[in-house]
Amino acid sequence: MSLEARAMDSVFKALADPTRRLLLDRLRENNGQTLRELCERLDMARQSATQHLDVLEQANLVTVVRRGRERLHYLNPAPIHEIEARWISGFDRPRLQAISAIKFQAEEYAMTDAQTSVPTYVYVTYIRASAEQVWKALTDADLTARYWGHANVSDWQPGSAWEHRRADGSGVVDVTGRVIEVEPPTRLVITFEDAPDAESPREPSVVTFLVEPHHDIIRLTVTHENLANQAMLSGISHGWPAVLANLKSLLETGEVLPQAPWEMYRAHA
Repeated sequence: MSLEARAMDSVFKALADPTRRLLLDRLRENNGQTLRELCERLDMARQSATQHLDVLEQANLVTVVRRGRERLHYLNPAPIHEIEARWISGFDRPRLQAISAIKFQAEEYAMTDAQTSVPTYVYVTYIRASAEQVWKALTDADLTARYWGHANVSDWQPGSAWEHRRADGSGVVDVTGRVIEVEPPTRLVITFEDAPDAESPREPSVVTFLVEPHHDIIRLTVTHENLANQAMLSGISHGWPAVLANLKSLLETGEVLPQAPWEMYRAHA
């Protein structure tokens, strides 16, 4: 059995258990919970919750982000995205999206008095590359232009500005921000302002790239925090998987994907 098949097998096995699905539901409702918070909401012993979370983490359905002494648990959409791309995208996605939109709107009407918060977005992918190669791909303007369609331009020093410039020669800047933390080749933290010219400026969101080497592969975790609203969450939920799939392809094969992956979502929207 191939590595990809084994990974997919572990995802389906993890999802087969109703308790693990309940844990995922609780994280979907409120992402970034500690073990204590999850146990309180589920009335579950810590040992049982830990065992189920370990299975979900091994299947890459849950990722853990450390904040000081705390371990925060986040949904990782990468495996579900891969299932969707393999078995749904090529078939009946437009109709399914329409049904999902109707369901979402009905739920919105039912919860008009509820205060909902926009969760932090976390995405994890594994790349056959070195930490230095991944770091260069994240910070080199020419490389980002290849897999992102935008050149990320900065001297990447703490406090410096960075710009997300279109690679079509227009020089248009779609995103700006500041570099907060730089620890080559493992950690980069930046602010992310996707509406720099808006009449009513808002507090920028924050993106953290964590590069963790393990033998011949890299675990790349992208955490996007302080999101402005649900619309921004929806946008990055489709944007980050597409960008990181292109990055992975470039580093592993030397070429980006044959078609821009974000165009696939637009074509089926």
